[in-house]
Amino acid sequence: MRTGEPLPSVGDVLAALATGLWHWDTAAGLVTVDAEAARLLGLPAEPVTLTEDQTRTRLHPADWNEITGVVPMAVSEGTLAEVRIRIMDEHGDVVRIVRSRSKPSFDPERQAYELIGTLQEVTEPVPGSVAARSAVTGDWRRSREAFLLDAGRALAEARSTEEVLRVAAGLSMPGFSPDGLAVFGVEGDRLTVIGHHGYPTGDGGPFSYMPLSTDYPAAEVVRTGRAVYLSSPEHYRARYPVTWPLARQLGRHSWAFLPLIVGGHTMGAWLAAFSYPVAFTPDERAVLTTVARMLAQALSRAGAAESERELTEGLQRSMLPTLIREIPGLDVAARYIPTGGGLQVGGDWYDMIPLPSGRFALVIGDVQGHDVRAAGLMGQLRIALRAYAAEGHRPDAVLTRASRFLHGITHDEELTDLRFATCLYVEADPATGMLEIARAGHPDPAIRMADGTVMMRPTAGGLPLGIDPDADYPTTRFALEPGETMTMCTDGLIETGGHDMESGWRRVRAILEDYDANHEDGLESLADALVQGVHGPSSHHTTGPLADRREDDIALLLLCRPGDGCGCGDTVAVRPRVRRTLLSVAQDEPERIAEARRHLRELLHDWASAEQVDSAALLVSEMVTNVLVHTDTDALLLAEVIGERRGGRRLRVEVADAGDDLPHKRRPGELASSGRGLMLIELLADAWGVDPRGEGKSIWFELYEPGGSPDGGVSGAPSRT
Repeated sequence: MRTGEPLPSVGDVLAALATGLWHWDTAAGLVTVDAEAARLLGLPAEPVTLTEDQTRTRLHPADWNEITGVVPMAVSEGTLAEVRIRIMDEHGDVVRIVRSRSKPSFDPERQAYELIGTLQEVTEPVPGSVAARSAVTGDWRRSREAFLLDAGRALAEARSTEEVLRVAAGLSMPGFSPDGLAVFGVEGDRLTVIGHHGYPTGDGGPFSYMPLSTDYPAAEVVRTGRAVYLSSPEHYRARYPVTWPLARQLGRHSWAFLPLIVGGHTMGAWLAAFSYPVAFTPDERAVLTTVARMLAQALSRAGAAESERELTEGLQRSMLPTLIREIPGLDVAARYIPTGGGLQVGGDWYDMIPLPSGRFALVIGDVQGHDVRAAGLMGQLRIALRAYAAEGHRPDAVLTRASRFLHGITHDEELTDLRFATCLYVEADPATGMLEIARAGHPDPAIRMADGTVMMRPTAGGLPLGIDPDADYPTTRFALEPGETMTMCTDGLIETGGHDMESGWRRVRAILEDYDANHEDGLESLADALVQGVHGPSSHHTTGPLADRREDDIALLLLCRPGDGCGCGDTVAVRPRVRRTLLSVAQDEPERIAEARRHLRELLHDWASAEQVDSAALLVSEMVTNVLVHTDTDALLLAEVIGERRGGRRLRVEVADAGDDLPHKRRPGELASSGRGLMLIELLADAWGVDPRGEGKSIWFELYEPGGSPDGGVSGAPSRT
């Protein structure tokens, strides 16, 4: 080309290389080919669009099946799809062999694959015919360069030893291709078979675990680091008479044994065997040597990655507990998904601890960071928590001691990388379902009720562990009702995928609400659904595709009290459905009044009357405010929805406090700022009352959902007081 002339188009370049382009959209069922690809398919050399059936008639049936099998695998592994295809004429005879390489993608909305790739003719040698191979000598260098480029890219993308071997078995060398491959490794003074292709299945038979001193080509290659080429059976028999009887049984005619060298060290040998004579010209030896170098690098990378994964899995297994599955009255499931960086370990963890009282403690937490130090601190903190819990301390005392412990080991004068940890500690009574929770800067748990309603459960909390050695951690007590499931997780489950806490919670809530509680796998299937909703398919404690790239660790704990609607697989006697929320508002927490209104609205998300929902939120705000204004005590809000929706339901709201003065109605003046609370309750509620208690009192009201009986399908509804 002269300087300044425009570059040729991609189509012109591909045409000059005798390479055709094709596009396949499985949703439309159409295959579009350019002129060169049409020629390779045995059609007139002009662009054309074919149906899948028309395309399939040009291909060998076995090759079409291989294409449909390789494409999904390439998508799942993120690699190229490479297939050798035999082109058939109208009489069913093979007219040529082409190589197809494409980058497939999958559209989940259309549930379809889309492929854009190339077709290039592959010249196959006729066994025993040197002339047939020499006929393509003019294209040798061009084909060799294209082959080595493709082979290098494919081997570089292989992520495991198994995938490296599969790629090596599929390599189509220009002008000569082996039909038998074997990769040998070294263990001590023995030769091992890492993998093979084109030979009878098994572990390598007599060639496996062979002493390196054996008079066998692969052993010699490992000893010397030099390749061995055997172009004929006579050559093999003359040079290696001892092992020739073993090789003769496999029916090959030519062999190439090449060293696999990485960093100047021979890590093994590669065997390429041919069922026809090969002369092993300098060009052919150059190709084989280059492939052997790339294969050695790929195997080295894959081996290092597999060793890292094995180390990661061992570290995870040593740090993660084994859940106690058989707990009468409770069911538990857990998941841990590591981050994709480094060793794939981090600071997230969960634990289950038997307590001296016969109860159980469930712990979930997150040490700051995603590195080895975070994992080490997590292990130390987990052991400390188990020790404090085993001593019989209450949840608040356990977290206080754990915070002091973490502060002590991270605030050393020589350390500049200070760490903290969030934690949620739950003490559960299997007999009653009563839970006592202490929280250290961790996300609140969520409750999935028996009717599928999902609500965040507010709990009292303190600072993350390790910040203040004298921090207090108030506790929250409530009962997990039959049929309810509590979800506890680290922020990785919520914030992954570009979500913040609010949008991520909406995503998790939607998964919990859409879950089929009658699934045969019970709570385990719900745990899988939550993880899959964020990242895709997973296993219990996670390796493989799911662990390839994570934004943050994920720890997940599910606690279910068996009953109708929880998904545990067990049921209890039919009883009226109860949907309940409990919230305390301290004197110094007036901002939680807005939170109380929000949670009441969540509780009534499917209530038939929006006007009644507004009335209930207004009354709750009035009742809680009155406690904070007219007493020196905290307010405890209990709201329950009782009954089935189709039969009408009853909302009962109680606000209790420790004050002794009973409220009474007043007639405020027009400009008065208080005194309207009981008047509003009397005006808006279907029933209400004030109940004195041993210490303090409670004021309550009820609303009846339109469309059902006044008691919401539950007998004994109290009358207006």
